[in-house]
Amino acid sequence: MSSIFATRRRVAPVMALVLLAAGAAFAQTEAPPLSLSAAVAQGVQHAPLLDARRADIEATREDAVRAGRLPDPSLTFGVSNFPVTSPGAFSLRSDGMTMRTIGVMQTIPSHAARAAERSLANAQVDAAEAERTATGQAVRERVADAWIGVWAATKQRALLEALRDESNLAVRVAKARLHGGTGNPADVLAAQSEVLKLANRIEAADADLQAARASLQRWLGDVPLTLAEAPDFGQLPVAPDRLEHDTDQQAPMQAWQAREQVADAALARARASKHPDWSVDVTYGHRAPYLSDMVMVQFGVTLPLFARNRQDPDISARQAQRDAVEFAHEDALRAQRATVARDIATWQGWGRQIARDHDTLLPLARDRSRVALAAYRGGGTLQPWLDARRDEIALRLDYTDALVARARAWAALAYLLPTSTPSSEHLP
Repeated sequence: MSSIFATRRRVAPVMALVLLAAGAAFAQTEAPPLSLSAAVAQGVQHAPLLDARRADIEATREDAVRAGRLPDPSLTFGVSNFPVTSPGAFSLRSDGMTMRTIGVMQTIPSHAARAAERSLANAQVDAAEAERTATGQAVRERVADAWIGVWAATKQRALLEALRDESNLAVRVAKARLHGGTGNPADVLAAQSEVLKLANRIEAADADLQAARASLQRWLGDVPLTLAEAPDFGQLPVAPDRLEHDTDQQAPMQAWQAREQVADAALARARASKHPDWSVDVTYGHRAPYLSDMVMVQFGVTLPLFARNRQDPDISARQAQRDAVEFAHEDALRAQRATVARDIATWQGWGRQIARDHDTLLPLARDRSRVALAAYRGGGTLQPWLDARRDEIALRLDYTDALVARARAWAALAYLLPTSTPSSEHLP
């Protein structure tokens, strides 16, 4: 009986590990297919870049809290009217004017300077938020591009795998003709060579698929084994005309608007430096016991008398920086318009090529291979089938490349406007 219990104790941990492994395998097989919208949503939620941008926004908001506030007051203390010559030298009691003083001094910047500082801080908050918007658009596009890479590699492998049965059939036909006396060994070797070449291409497609999955894991972590159906890459979530018209509202351009606001605020702060600042100093003086103490109140004001050498050069520098930002913004706007127009033309061009390949060229290539193989089975030569098979493989690879190019052009356009995410996508 004791041996039975001992056996059970040894088996229990093993059974637990088996159950855990089975549960993990079941969970993996039961993972739902990953859609493009779900991948983008997960990528946005887990992107360290967006966390960094959120931290930048928090930092600028904390800076904005103290912008325009009065500076800290200063504590002053010391000795006033201290004698250093005879009679009564170096004595705090020998002269009635000697006082031990303590006071508080407060600097009061001009209202214009404080308002300009607040405007600059608010502009920097807007700039940080615009940078986060641009980063979010970039993250969405890069996650979509990674998902498209996995989808395209899967598609390419499936297109190549579909040709394996016919390649094996060609080998069997060549061997049958050789055994029947109507074929030759060269045909058998050529057919077998085509099988091996196809296997090499499928192996390369598998390697591409693993590399693409690694790129997607960079954004998502664990990636399900299967992907959901791709969205319709032939339709944009925003009309192309709107993309070409609303260039300044697109995510990459919003940072430029914020930079102009920062430059405007910096220029306003430089101009405010011509306004005088004030200061207030309240000091309490303690004299000898037989004399009365004193209180002193002083006011100070800065005198910007040498603006030509101090404030004016600063204003000119900030104005030049403002002009530089404006000119750079205009250049970036033109570049963005050209990029959008080029991407739209590329997306439309690939769409026409894909339609032609799918509707005409691929069916023709498929029929050509079948007819050539049927002719070989009927006593013809093998070379027409070999030529047709190579052309069909090349066409299928070109078709996959066209699908990828159109999908990536779609991703570059679909996320340009901050509100222009695909309709099936709900981002936090």
